[in-house]
Amino acid sequence: MEQLLIIAAAALWGGGTGLLIPRAAYRFSVAPDERWRAACPAGHPITGLGRGWIGRARCADGTPYGPNAPILAAVTALVCATLASATGIRPELGVWLLLVPIGVLLATVDLAAHRLPDVLTLPLATAALTLLAVTTLLPGTEGRWTTALLGSVVLAVGYFALFLISPKGIGFGDVKLAIGLGAVLGWYGWAIVLVGSLAGFLLGALYGVGLILARRASRTTSIPFAPFLLGGALIGIFLGAQ
Repeated sequence: MEQLLIIAAAALWGGGTGLLIPRAAYRFSVAPDERWRAACPAGHPITGLGRGWIGRARCADGTPYGPNAPILAAVTALVCATLASATGIRPELGVWLLLVPIGVLLATVDLAAHRLPDVLTLPLATAALTLLAVTTLLPGTEGRWTTALLGSVVLAVGYFALFLISPKGIGFGDVKLAIGLGAVLGWYGWAIVLVGSLAGFLLGALYGVGLILARRASRTTSIPFAPFLLGGALIGIFLGAQ
């Protein structure tokens, strides 16, 4: 019963925070040389909670725009519930629940604009390492902060090497995202860093092959990689927490 309550609470948290993502996702989903969006598609200035950054995306006349809020809420709720089912009442669950909305926001922006803003990737990495450091002081913790720190360094260096080899395959935003992903995967050890990383590449490869088979892309087509890296990290955390 206690486990079910934890999962339900995590799902409610995920659903609630997921509803706050659409406006930020819409504003961040621009080309690298463009300013963040400050108006809706109809030209109305974006205002509201958090100076127009947090909440559902709606025009002044009530017309919705940007990513679908219910879908984002459902995805965030599902991810949070999945992590809660694996982690239970251990202290690191609080860290995962705080990081999930940022991860969903990054995946949404990358899908829409093939971009990972520094204002999201770098705070994600900082928050992951800082919160996990605090978590080590709490009873019931089973991870290790030293491997979280080293995991962030190793994964970022590895992605940077791939970026130098194939800039069209791995973007520099993915390198910065790897800092945070290496931290959360490293928390459960080196085996989970390897599994989570390989799972992300496998998911991305399967997606790319699917597009090619459907004749919607070629071998040189650029795809948003962050959603698959984040999905691989989710798999890694789920396995590590077991």
